[in-house]
Amino acid sequence: MVESLLLTTTRVSTLLSDKLLSNATGFFFERDNQLFLVTNRHVVLNEATNHRPDRLEIELHVDPENVALVTPFSIPLYQQNAPLWRQATDAAGIVDVVALELQRTAFPKKVCLQAFGLVHLLENLDEVEIGTPVIIVGFPLGFHDTMHHLPVARQAVIASAFGIRFQGNGYFLTAARMHRGTSGAPVVVRTTTLSGRGKLVWALLGIHAARLDMNNRDENQDERLDLNCTWYADILRTLTDTAAAASLSK
Repeated sequence: MVESLLLTTTRVSTLLSDKLLSNATGFFFERDNQLFLVTNRHVVLNEATNHRPDRLEIELHVDPENVALVTPFSIPLYQQNAPLWRQATDAAGIVDVVALELQRTAFPKKVCLQAFGLVHLLENLDEVEIGTPVIIVGFPLGFHDTMHHLPVARQAVIASAFGIRFQGNGYFLTAARMHRGTSGAPVVVRTTTLSGRGKLVWALLGIHAARLDMNNRDENQDERLDLNCTWYADILRTLTDTAAAASLSK
């Protein structure tokens, strides 16, 4: 049996036509019978680096008895030049999180995955203290169990006041050595409050985005801070709300 947390997360490849551009991480989120792939906005569009893929490709497990069996699944990013992802802005600007609705009718007949939902979001952010250990599940530098197509986990700790927007931005900090390819990974903590509600007993705290570093760091004398930006998962309440998403697109 594969741990449910590992089946929430999938490796994301970004492509322009058939050209592979980069690798990242995404995870599944379900609401009102709609299934979404969640990842960072800079995975689907990064104006600063002119990163402009036209589709994503993920891997779907298709046999609960044989986790090594997967099939690729292509997700278009545009329809008639209009972006298909849902994004949002806040007081500080663009939130580096997107949600892409997945068409279940296009899935294979058998799919083995787990999805977070509203029940996995914290109602009270005061429940989490600075220094709390968390798990970040993803594909650093694309590394993973290539036989079973499963992600790996990195342990981190909450490194800033949880529930407070760090320097006015919609994210908090974690402390861990992270790598490219982990963008879009879920940041979770195990909880006992979900023990009777299904197999996925993890609270979703945020979405890992990027390493944070000092602009004036002396690379010859100073090591990296090993701090990372993690966007609060509460943004998914808005991105997966169909009515709210429609108003955002206007």
